[in-house]
Amino acid sequence: MTLEKLDNLVKINKLKREPPDQNEFDGMVASARRRLQDGRVAGLSDEGRFSLIYGAAHAISLAAMRWHGYRSDNRYLVFQCLKQTLGLKDVKWRVLDQCHKVRNLAEYEGHLEISSQLLKELIDITEELVTLVEALGPVPRS
Repeated sequence: MTLEKLDNLVKINKLKREPPDQNEFDGMVASARRRLQDGRVAGLSDEGRFSLIYGAAHAISLAAMRWHGYRSDNRYLVFQCLKQTLGLKDVKWRVLDQCHKVRNLAEYEGHLEISSQLLKELIDITEELVTLVEALGPVPRS
C-alpha cells in the first residue's frame, strides 16, 4: 500500500496532512459501528437503513484516512482513497462512490431510490471496512 497518490492530492490541495489523533479515530470507529448496528434493525425503511449505513461507511473510511495522517473535506475522496488507505479493491470503493451519488440525489434533489442489491453491497463493504480499520491498530505516533 503506497501513500504516494495521497501525497500528490496534498500537493494539489485536495487533501490535507494532519497528524492522526487516537481519540478522534476511536470516535469515528465507534460511530461507524453504532450506525452499522442501527442500520441492521429490522423494520426500518430501506431509506433509513441506507442513510445509517452510508454514514457508517463514510465514518469508517474517514477513520482509515485519518489513521494515515490525512484529512479530506470531500466525501467522495474519502471513498476513492480507500485503495491507498486500506488496499480496498476498485470495484468495492466504486460501489461506495455509487452510494455517494445516490445519497447526493436524496440530499440535494429529494430523490432516493435504493435497490436491495445496492443496500446489501453497502452493508457487506461497510462490514469489511470496519474489520480492516480495526486491524490497523492504534494510530501511529508522530
